[in-house]
Amino acid sequence: MTDNFIQLEKNDILRIGIKDENGKILDGVFEFDFEDSSVLLKYQEMIEKNERNKKWLKNQYLIISKRQDVKGKKLLSKNEEDKLEADKTFFKRTEEIYNMFLGENGVQKLLNGRKLSWATLIKIDEIIEKQFEPFLIQYKDRLEQKYKDKYINATKKAEEIEVLK
Repeated sequence: MTDNFIQLEKNDILRIGIKDENGKILDGVFEFDFEDSSVLLKYQEMIEKNERNKKWLKNQYLIISKRQDVKGKKLLSKNEEDKLEADKTFFKRTEEIYNMFLGENGVQKLLNGRKLSWATLIKIDEIIEKQFEPFLIQYKDRLEQKYKDKYINATKKAEEIEVLK
């Protein structure tokens, strides 16, 4: 009896490794399967949710700034405490939003265990823009071309054949 196997190929999979500040390769790799069109949907959803989250924080700051400030529980005023609490909620939501796209613990991988802060948030945005986005744009363009070749150009060819008959 012989065994038959199907050889699976891993086409269009982007793997991005992570190095620390000294160039040491860290555990954890980001993997995006571009055969799965939901990658673009997840990226788009991440952008939209991130924008809504930023608007939410801006509104919280606006609401807090319109209130009369009073002494807080300890060192900070009540409004300052509320702003820090809004920041805490914002960072928690932001981490969930980014992990939706990057994968489980994606933010922690990018930050090598550091907590999300304003400075690290800027770094993550730069990494996504410079390291991930170019591949997503290439994938989107290839997907559009495949669609045009398969459906639009095929329809035009079929119409041309009909005209020739």
